[in-house]
Amino acid sequence: MSDADTIPVIVGIGEIADRPADPARGLEPLALMAEALRRAEADAGADLLARIDSLDIVNQVSWPYAAPAQQLSDRIGARPARAVYGPVGGESPIRYLHEAALRIRRGDSRVAAICGAEATSTLAKAAKAGVALDWTPKPETFERPLRGRDIVHPACARLGVDQPITIYPFYENAAAHHWGQSPAEAAAESGLLWSRYAAATAGNPYAWLNRPFSAEEIVTPGPANRPIAYPYTKMMVANPMVNQGAALLVTSLAAARAAGIAESRLVHILGGAAANEPRDYLQRDHYHGSQAQDAVLEAARDLAGAAGFRALELYSCFPCVPKMARRTLGLGEDVQPSVTGGLTFFGAPLNDYMTHAACAMVRTLRAGGGRGLLYGQGEFVTKHHALVLGDAPGGLDPDYSVQALADGRRGPVPAFVEDAAGEAALETFTVIYGRDGEVSQGVAILRLDDGARTLARVPAGDADGIALLTAADRFPIGRRGRLRRAADGIADWQAA
Repeated sequence: MSDADTIPVIVGIGEIADRPADPARGLEPLALMAEALRRAEADAGADLLARIDSLDIVNQVSWPYAAPAQQLSDRIGARPARAVYGPVGGESPIRYLHEAALRIRRGDSRVAAICGAEATSTLAKAAKAGVALDWTPKPETFERPLRGRDIVHPACARLGVDQPITIYPFYENAAAHHWGQSPAEAAAESGLLWSRYAAATAGNPYAWLNRPFSAEEIVTPGPANRPIAYPYTKMMVANPMVNQGAALLVTSLAAARAAGIAESRLVHILGGAAANEPRDYLQRDHYHGSQAQDAVLEAARDLAGAAGFRALELYSCFPCVPKMARRTLGLGEDVQPSVTGGLTFFGAPLNDYMTHAACAMVRTLRAGGGRGLLYGQGEFVTKHHALVLGDAPGGLDPDYSVQALADGRRGPVPAFVEDAAGEAALETFTVIYGRDGEVSQGVAILRLDDGARTLARVPAGDADGIALLTAADRFPIGRRGRLRRAADGIADWQAA
């Protein structure tokens, strides 16, 4: 076996965005994935689908299938020895790409495919119009993906802070306060950063929203940009109402050469890193950063070496993620964080965004060389994976976990007390809004005098409390107040 037999390269990329005028004509996820794979094969310029020996399908939510790996293989005429339908996670496409490269590195694979798709927009429009979709029948029983309430403490579900949209604001506010920003300064940074994501969609035919957005319109609440969870508006969060599919084809360098694929079309996979935070976010040491994210990004930066990264894709479900990432990487506010457009503007086909990001990165590196960073994140600042691509091969270390480093940096985790009473200081917070833009309630993570942690509500009727949480001039983090048990059994916190 020659060295070329164990050097992994990305040889083909394929994407599709389906915008049917009639939802009855919309493509189902299986069809989107099959078409993305065919386009990846055409991009490679070689007959590869029938030769796929490893297939990874990104977990999809919009339409369940009985046996997605087998059903997709049948559609594309493949008989892979290994075909896997994976678990939920926004970082999962990067992990699948990384692991496919390592299988080629070991000699266990020669042609691998990674793909995913969602058709959430068509489903929503069909339901609204009362249209029955002629798609592959759903199985009578199927394994549903874990939801937030399946993962976090029951107290989080009771207060409505068991979904990404209500959890990431805890990090946003804690981090901005930790960096010495005012809420107005933090919002300005978010708006500027998000406008740069929007700019990255220019000329991308697969982007769902393909136009520039100013920082001001992104952060300013209004009828078309309602507040969702403070400080986030609709334009600052992921947009899952899309129909998009993407695919990657990876081979050994020897297989690519044998297929006649031009060397200028090949993008090498140099290596990466992965680590996780504790799954229950109440069991973390703090909310102004992530030890796992830091360890992963530092390892990726080291892989890039002195030349650094020519291009970046920093995961963008919510602004706090790339804001924390750019600081870890030592990048300024003028950073261009994306080659794709972000989960708000390009679109968020749920777990599959980073497959599209990998396609965009391949196009970028084919055009100009250098090294590119793909950084993905899953759950609630929980799962972190980074991968470095380039125009020349790297070492591709098989041991890519930096979990021990992340765990070694983690500080003491406060005990969680569900039925707390007495005085408590604000650790971080959010305010949740209804679809009408009116306040539903504030939610506070608090620290008791003995250092323990608890959760409490700031009722919508507490106008002074809500005003304190949403003031533009300063964060109330550290403010003390008193817990009182309300008639419904939930603890309310009132600032002193």
